[in-house]
Amino acid sequence: MTHLHHAALGSSRSSVLLTLILVLTALVYLKGWLSVRFSHVKRTSARRAFSFLAGITLIWVAVASPIAALDHELLTIHMLQHLLLMTLAPPLIWLGAPASHGLPRRFAGNMLVSLWRSHTAQRFAAALGRPKFAWLAACGALVGWHIPIFFSLGMQSAPWHRFEQLSFLATGLLFWRPVVQPAAGRDLSMILYLFFATLPCDILSGLLVFSDRVVYPMYFSSSHLLGFSPLVDQQCAAALMWTCVTVVYLVAGAMLTMRVLSPQGSSEVGLVQPTLRGTGIGPDVSQGLGAI
Repeated sequence: MTHLHHAALGSSRSSVLLTLILVLTALVYLKGWLSVRFSHVKRTSARRAFSFLAGITLIWVAVASPIAALDHELLTIHMLQHLLLMTLAPPLIWLGAPASHGLPRRFAGNMLVSLWRSHTAQRFAAALGRPKFAWLAACGALVGWHIPIFFSLGMQSAPWHRFEQLSFLATGLLFWRPVVQPAAGRDLSMILYLFFATLPCDILSGLLVFSDRVVYPMYFSSSHLLGFSPLVDQQCAAALMWTCVTVVYLVAGAMLTMRVLSPQGSSEVGLVQPTLRGTGIGPDVSQGLGAI
């Protein structure tokens, strides 16, 4: 089966456009971060900027780097893209606290406030910010796009492939937001949240690892780099997902457990505590953003 989207997705024009978008995003963040960094009102850690930029870099690797063009050759590379977009980049971006450390003051003080204070925006943000919705959306995207018929659709259509990647990133951001910055008293529930999120991944990975047939026939026609057979490629891809998700969720769960067990854990909220002081946004807005 021919990968009809290969020429479109592998084109230099697509990669350059995505690279420019990500570079622009990084520059906007750095402008806001430097403004906060050198203000007399508030100091912010360089680790936040490093974390955000690392997340943006991982997104670039997944969608616009030379590695991304190999997803039609190896399922392992295709799975790596999913992991970068859904499991690794989102928590790094949230650890960068872009809402409070990465927006230029004029943007945060005018545009963000006007948008946030609208009733529709608050209701929409509240719905998206519910952990149950974020959990279901992330698990639905993970499982749904690995159903063979939908997997084939994404591999044969450039627009659908981009939509697939966007859905992984969007649901990944939704999923990790309550983990990185949980509401007060939710540390314990977030540990369970992470534990139950591993179950769909375990089931999917187990099916791919122990299957004695190739689930995605489109990889039969690939050249298969590194000498991998289609079945071995499938097993490597599943093992990569299984291992990566387990390790990342375990680390996040361990950090939350340490917070629960620490004497001062109950007085702190989240792994990071973004505020909007110095941006011109009032307390009502900062509290609202913290509740997403």
